[in-house]
This record gives sequence, C-alpha cells and structure tokens, in this order.
Amino acid sequence: MSFEWFVSLRYLKAKRKQSFISLISIISVAGVMIGVMALIIVLAVMTGFTNELRDKILGINSHIVVQRMGDVLDDYQATEERLKEIPGVIAATPYLYAQTMITSGNGGTGAILRGIAPESANSVIKLEDHLQEGGHISDLISSDETGKIPGIILGSELARQLRVFKNDRIKLLSSSGPLTPIGIIPRIRTCRVVGIFQTDMYEYDSSMAYVSLQTAQEFLDLAGTVHGIELKLADIYKADKISAQIVEELGPSYIAKDWMRMNKNLFSALQLEKTALSIIVALVVLVAAFNIVSTLIMVVMEKTKDIAILKSMGATSSNIMKIFIYEGLVIGVSGTVLGILGGLFTCKILSKYQFIKLPDVYPISTLPVNVIPQDVILIGACAIIITFAATLYPSWQASRVDPATALRYE
Repeated sequence: MSFEWFVSLRYLKAKRKQSFISLISIISVAGVMIGVMALIIVLAVMTGFTNELRDKILGINSHIVVQRMGDVLDDYQATEERLKEIPGVIAATPYLYAQTMITSGNGGTGAILRGIAPESANSVIKLEDHLQEGGHISDLISSDETGKIPGIILGSELARQLRVFKNDRIKLLSSSGPLTPIGIIPRIRTCRVVGIFQTDMYEYDSSMAYVSLQTAQEFLDLAGTVHGIELKLADIYKADKISAQIVEELGPSYIAKDWMRMNKNLFSALQLEKTALSIIVALVVLVAAFNIVSTLIMVVMEKTKDIAILKSMGATSSNIMKIFIYEGLVIGVSGTVLGILGGLFTCKILSKYQFIKLPDVYPISTLPVNVIPQDVILIGACAIIITFAATLYPSWQASRVDPATALRYE
C-alpha cells in the first residue's frame, strides 16, 4: 500500500473525539448511494414504460406503411414482392382502410374498418396474439356454413359499445354507395363477429374493426386494389433508413411512413420526460458531492497539524493532495457501488413482484422496469467523475498548508 493510500484510509477511521467527521463521511456515502440508486430506478422505469408502450403500439401496427400518393395500389401483388426483396424486410401484407358505421340490434357507432389478408397479416401485425375471443384470423374469410356471411373482429371497447359477443351479427354501413334519383344509397354488409381483441390501448380497442381484404374490397367497391402495404422489419430501429430506401426503389410517387415518424410526438414527449427526470434526480448526486466537499474541508481543518508534520518529514504538496483525493474517492466509489447494487436490487424486486399498480388511464397495468447495462455504466461513471471533481478544491487547499505557520504555536 502506498503512503498516500495508507494515510487517507487512516483519516477515514476517525478517532473517538472526531466521531462527528466520521458521521459526516457516512452521510456523504449515503447521499451518493441514494442519488445513484434513484437515478438507476428512474431510468429503468422510464425505459420500461417507453418500451412497453412501443410494444403495445407495434402489437397491431406494422413497422412501415407503403402507399402511393393520392391513389390506391392496383398492382399491389407485384409491389409486395419487390418490397420483400429489400434487405431488412421480413414480411409484407396489403390492407384497406376506411371509416364506416357499425350497427347492431343494440345500437350503432362509428369505427375504423381495416381489410387485411388473413394468410399474411398475422406475420406483420400479430393480431391473433391479442384475441380475447376467437382463435384465428382465417375465420374472417367465411364465418358460417353457407360461406356467404364474412367474419369481423372487433376491439373490446367497440364490442362493449355495440353490446355484441362472438357469433353475433352486425351491419356495416358505408355512405359512399351508388347514386340514384332519390340520392346516395348507403352500402350495407352483414358480418358475423368471429373474434374480439384487446390491446389495453383505448384508442384501438374502441374504434378498430378487421375484415378480410376481399370483404373490404367488395364493401368499398375497390375490387383488385388496396390502400397500401404494411411491412415487418428485422430491426425496428432501422425503419427510417429502410423507408428512404423504399422510396428510392419504388420512385417518388410512393411514400413510406415508419413507426417512429407516425408516433414521433408521443415518443419525443416520453424522451423529454425521461431526460427531465434524469436531470432532476442527478441533482441529488450533486448535493451529495457538496457533502463530500464539506467533509474534506472539515478533515483538512482538523488535520492541519498532521499535514504540517508530514510536510516537515518530506511529504510534497502532491502527496498531500493525493491523500485527500483518495479519501474523497473512497467515499464516492463506495456510495456509487452501494447505489448501483441497491438500484439493481430494487429494479429486480419491482420487475419480479409487480406490486405497484398503475391507474386505468395508462395502457399498462403495472410499473414496467427495464434496466439497460449501458445506462448503469454511464450513471456509475458520471457519479465517480462528479465525486472526483468534488475532491479537487479541498485537496488543493490541503496541499497549500505552510508547515511553519501551522506549527508556529504548537
């Protein structure tokens, strides 16, 4: 053990008459520990909430939507094959989209109707994973023995508003019907409820209804055409780059909207909130750093005679400065390590037992926790750097002690 380390560790073990300084050191360690621990928990919760919300959104939405500007796609099979050849695209499915009225024997409401291809849709949007009632989206093609009544899958809140259950019949009404001498006659199509899905996101559960692509084409009078093609990617974070590549491949008459751009406002708000909370909690570490400053200043005042004796025996100003830097680093590193262990343990408990329940206004029932190793390493490194910076001024002051002045009246 070097001379500087030996002396700094001896100073941390205060004598009986200096127990107050020892107590301040313990408080400083606790301050750093609480700050690091709180920062890890806050970042883990915010990251978990963002990831959980992203998974909810992408549960029944694709990673990229490809459309033709101001027009439908009439050659969508060929376009779909071209899109599958682009590196990073692992699945594709066509869709139709329209607003319509849905009525039942118990009432009616507006809804968003989506026509999907049952043979390929589940490889992109994973609708079957959210079905509460009904098991397969292939039931959309033909839902009864006659083969004449198509199936429909409703959101749980939409089904509750219509007061319908599986196997009940509903009617679709479209205002874009044929023009007759007495006005526009709305198109009406009877469907049978073959499934009810729930995503825990009210926006989707209260307004979305799915039918087969063929049923939607017949109902909307768009035979042989679709509104766009949905894509699934191998890496969702490359969606923006692949979107640009798609436009370059298909031409400027096409647009490709990725999930990040379509939900930019939401995820930007979550990122801003995460940053703001991180800054606020990081102030706790700064407060703990000031505790280290005050602790070292008190130690320097208490040990002025010792410093003078050490200098008289040949210790240089650099040696004295290292003694107090090491003492501050022991406090900072101890608090950081304890804070990391405490934060990881708390996150593990929150993730395993999920005893913190969230109100119904959130699409997530329990507090989500997702610890990212890079965040933990960054927090630990920043805490050590801050505490190291806090040791510099008191250590510099200690190195400036003049032995003759300090020992003059001893």
